[in-house]
Amino acid sequence: MTKVLLILHVLAAVLAVGPVAVAASMFPASLRVAPGSPGGADAAATLRILHRICRVYAGVGLAVPLLGFATASSLGVLGSPWLIVSIVLTAAAAVVLIVWILPGQETALAAVEEPGAGPPRLTAGRLAMVTGVFNLLWATVTVLMIVRPGSTTGA
Repeated sequence: MTKVLLILHVLAAVLAVGPVAVAASMFPASLRVAPGSPGGADAAATLRILHRICRVYAGVGLAVPLLGFATASSLGVLGSPWLIVSIVLTAAAAVVLIVWILPGQETALAAVEEPGAGPPRLTAGRLAMVTGVFNLLWATVTVLMIVRPGSTTGA
């Protein structure tokens, strides 16, 4: 059962977090394309799609920590320092996504679609920076999950 949980956890991480990381990273570059410039209409449609990917897969991504806790419990490593650090970093990544990335994308998208909506809460550069932090947090969690310092689980 442990191996099945581990497989599901890894698959959920790849299939849920991966699309969010890629789509969120592509959003600021698409935001920089001015609506009035060549390709501007396509940029607005692209922004809508990228934001929807981030929003939908963020919800699907809830399976990652749920399966992670089940896997860790099955392996008997819930109190391991590397796992606790991973949990904290995962929570931090979720906060970055929920508090800054998704609302920043929504505001930017509204500004692109409605000229009178006011300036985006986050500029493309700041949104790119926050997305970079999100991706760095997930990369660190991934390394911790692979290396598992001090782990002797054998899985």
